[in-house]
Amino acid sequence: MEHIRTAQTAIPETTEVSRVLRNTYLLLSMTLAFSALTAGIAMAANMSHGAGLIMSLVAIALVWFVLPRTANSSAGLVVVFAFTGLIGASLGPMLNYYLALANGTSIVLQALGGTAFAFLGLSGYALVTRKDFSFLQGFVVMGVMVMIGAMLLLMGASLFGYHLEMLSLAFSAGVIILMSAIILFQTSNIIHGGERNYIMATTSLYLAIINIFTSLLHLLGAGED
Repeated sequence: MEHIRTAQTAIPETTEVSRVLRNTYLLLSMTLAFSALTAGIAMAANMSHGAGLIMSLVAIALVWFVLPRTANSSAGLVVVFAFTGLIGASLGPMLNYYLALANGTSIVLQALGGTAFAFLGLSGYALVTRKDFSFLQGFVVMGVMVMIGAMLLLMGASLFGYHLEMLSLAFSAGVIILMSAIILFQTSNIIHGGERNYIMATTSLYLAIINIFTSLLHLLGAGED
């Protein structure tokens, strides 16, 4: 009887995990496509870097203050699309900058390819092996704190006219490592039932993908800047 009850409990849990996975990847693909659309519009409009920065700040505010309150309702979907649309548009000026370089098209395509390879490889590995990557939680939390600190340092140095190029490159490399860990951790968290909200899961994976892409752009374009 105990085995029967265990099996009956496992079936709904397996169904729930499959539902979260399906909805997460569906929403992720839709938000990435929407971001590509808004990025294209921003590029065509030749949007300024200042406008892109403002959109990034608004997007961050949505994720920090609005999304946690709406993630369990249909309003959360509206917030996610608003957030990803703003992030996509904010990438427009950056993409125009890199595409204007001598080898710009190749740099952007390499960054896109590298990002796709990293995400599909890492998420595929977590899905196939079913390995529990919960041990990465401490690294992810500490890594995010260090990343924010380093970002503020670089921004502050830039404001005072100091361009710490080597530190900036090291920062981009560190971001790629951290975001790769987040992809493994988040995918594993869904598989093992730790994440039941597909909106929050999508947001986490989306941010990891975007950060890998922008960091690869910086690293690949360093020699052309």
